[in-house]
Amino acid sequence: MPHSAAIVENKSAPAPRPMLSGRDLLSISQLSVPEVGAIFATAGAMKQDLTPFAGSLAGRSIIGLFEKPSLRTRVTFEVGPQKLGAYVMYYDHSKQRIGERESPKDYAKNLERWVDCIVARVYEHRVLAEMAEHASVPVINALCDLEHPCQALADLFTLREHLGSFEGARLAYMGDGNNVCHSLMLLCAKLGVDFTAITPKGFEPQFSVVRDALSDAKTTGARITLSHSPDAAAGHHALYTDCWVSMGQDHQKAIRDGVFEQYQVNEELMQKLAPTGQWPLFMHCLPAHRGEEVTDDVIDSPRSIVFDQAENRMWVQNALLWHVLARA
Repeated sequence: MPHSAAIVENKSAPAPRPMLSGRDLLSISQLSVPEVGAIFATAGAMKQDLTPFAGSLAGRSIIGLFEKPSLRTRVTFEVGPQKLGAYVMYYDHSKQRIGERESPKDYAKNLERWVDCIVARVYEHRVLAEMAEHASVPVINALCDLEHPCQALADLFTLREHLGSFEGARLAYMGDGNNVCHSLMLLCAKLGVDFTAITPKGFEPQFSVVRDALSDAKTTGARITLSHSPDAAAGHHALYTDCWVSMGQDHQKAIRDGVFEQYQVNEELMQKLAPTGQWPLFMHCLPAHRGEEVTDDVIDSPRSIVFDQAENRMWVQNALLWHVLARA
């Protein structure tokens, strides 16, 4: 079996046609390998020269529904599509969650009459699923409790930029088996990248996600590993972490602090992982809680690529929206 799924990238020209026209993206599992390849190729072309794409989303309107606060997701989903000519509207739902005033179904049925795409950052995946079921326009998951697909796409795009290819690539994730972990695992399995999830006992990724990842890994040859030991990160090209307490889980902070202390990414751990060589690349979706899940000497080191990840959110999301909304 091949150990890395083939992604063909044409660096000299934009993708010839949109591949995801009118599609939702709620989960990484909805994407095929060629579709991921098309998103990456388009993102690379846009990053190199946006000129051929100027005005490609003119006349398209996008609404961003945000139940959770955001820096990277909000700015990249506002500034990015505007570079392509789209009109973007931000709607703050931090004080009233979607479904409280009227059902997600009715909400979606209204929005479909006015906008061409719904980008939603919500607490519960079920809200996205209900909106996508009833909306005639695409719904994009900008983060929920189950997955963060746009983040994972940007992360793997960034990892390939630094490694050159996915051939033999290995990514370790350490911390809570949360939404970011889920999407990374699914995408790594799909692309043939070895993935190791290192979590405290009781904080493992969901069984259903692991099952789906293992199913894809049978085709690509990726190795999916679950561990409770930080030592399992040895031999990986990159080490990824996230904050120990996600938004909406602040009540668990006191409990988690003691449990997660041994999973901090610090200089001692990085030296242990690479005693005679170069540290693995360090990755984080941000925001980082410096001094908790990661120390300054790691996140500010030359091996940290966290701000490359942040920049690439815009390019990958623009590519995704282009494939979903651009007129063929």
